[in-house]
Amino acid sequence: MLRLRAAGCVFAENEAALLVAENRPDLDDMVRRRVGGEPLEYVLGWAAFAGIRVAVDAGVFVPRHRTELLVDEALNLCEPDSVVVDLCCGAGAIGAVMLARMPRLDLYAADIDPVAVATARTNLPPERVFEGDLFDALPGHLRGRIAVLAVNTPYVPTDAIALMPPEARDFEHHVALDGGADGLDVQRRVAGLAKEWLAPGGSLLVEASERQATESAAIFAAAGLSTRIVEDDDACVVVAVLGR
Repeated sequence: MLRLRAAGCVFAENEAALLVAENRPDLDDMVRRRVGGEPLEYVLGWAAFAGIRVAVDAGVFVPRHRTELLVDEALNLCEPDSVVVDLCCGAGAIGAVMLARMPRLDLYAADIDPVAVATARTNLPPERVFEGDLFDALPGHLRGRIAVLAVNTPYVPTDAIALMPPEARDFEHHVALDGGADGLDVQRRVAGLAKEWLAPGGSLLVEASERQATESAAIFAAAGLSTRIVEDDDACVVVAVLGR
């Protein structure tokens, strides 16, 4: 704990307890990695998210607690057998929590980062995780059938990545962070194709910052979806619905 505290770890006592609880022979190396600034989740090999442990490999986007709002809203829109897609899935955290709570969901996931895809295949049924650029990764039979599309796109403006905490900017793959000049480039691409993939009455949910939410909602509205914004103290989610 003293080494972690000296390195500036704000929650040194809690982190030390987690590292010791792993009961691994390489504890000293784990502490060295953490003291060197590596994210705790990479050192442990997992992240706590919405009540479950999600495996996280080096470089893969670490699930944030603020994304739990998106998960809750997505689940509220699901029927037991709904077709659900976790797009830009990263480690597959959103899909893993949704399956844990509603095991009968017909769930698929996809990401462009091969490392993320490999990780997601350890958290989700591997045959349901696909690699590729947004909708290009998905099986064609899902076109027009998706009831709930949960998309945690990269939404950090390119110039703002340098201002992020070093644990994110120095260790997470930038493809999972960089949303273009205003942070909304990937959302625009999703919006342009969403109507082809959503079922009638289907919903798309995307995370945005509070500052971006109004513009994000306008992007999906311009694509022909009805939109609303859901907020709590920590997060903001745009919900866009395709009319029947």
